[in-house]
Amino acid sequence: MTKADLINAMAEKSGTSKAASKRFLDAFTDTVTEALSTGDKVTLVGFGTFSITERKARVGRNPQTGAEIQIAGGKAPKFKAGKALKDGIA
Repeated sequence: MTKADLINAMAEKSGTSKAASKRFLDAFTDTVTEALSTGDKVTLVGFGTFSITERKARVGRNPQTGAEIQIAGGKAPKFKAGKALKDGIA
């Protein structure tokens, strides 16, 4: 499902316009991004939890030359599905 498909489905289910659904989706993604960038978790009970995970620096290997390279650590977004979501797709 693409973002456009999601907007169309949201508009149909909520009885709002596609423009309003796009604004709602954009507001949701912006809010989640802002919360995660400040280190907060976003929990939607039954749906899931968005959080940030720390990745450690590690040594990797260039597949063409076999030379070792340093891969920097960093932060990555993480999503853990909630029980209702898991049960809904089973």
